[in-house]
Amino acid sequence: MKLRLVCVGKLAEAWQRQAADDYAARLQHYFPLEIVELKEEKGGRKADISGLLKREGGRILEKVPQASVLIVLDERGRSLGSEQLAERLGDEMLHGGRDWCLVIGGPYGLDPEVRRRADLLLSLSKLTFTHQMARLFLLEQLYRSSTILRNEPYHNR
Repeated sequence: MKLRLVCVGKLAEAWQRQAADDYAARLQHYFPLEIVELKEEKGGRKADISGLLKREGGRILEKVPQASVLIVLDERGRSLGSEQLAERLGDEMLHGGRDWCLVIGGPYGLDPEVRRRADLLLSLSKLTFTHQMARLFLLEQLYRSSTILRNEPYHNR
């Protein structure tokens, strides 16, 4: 089973890149991981946001393998605890074995078509985060899920 993370935009700050690289390296001890960064569409004050999202959405969906489980981060999505996310990951490993493709949109969100295609809309929190911070939190939670599945002490349960 492989993990693919499709992100709109790059991590702007060095500390963000360092943290993401750290969690990605940790996670790769458990799963092959590919991070795909897509160019962020530029908005502006009078931008056509729906057109911008449609263009980004088309590029996102091109990067989603057909047979994979598509998990899309969305503020209106389902909230799962760390152990619940680990349980879903473990169930897929045991019963399905399909790769997971996780999507993080850009600063304007996601095209509705990307949401419709999702197998799971996942909310990290009721709080609003930048897409850069969402990437860090998601990588950390995937790593945490991996340690939970292996009964390693990182989670401190």
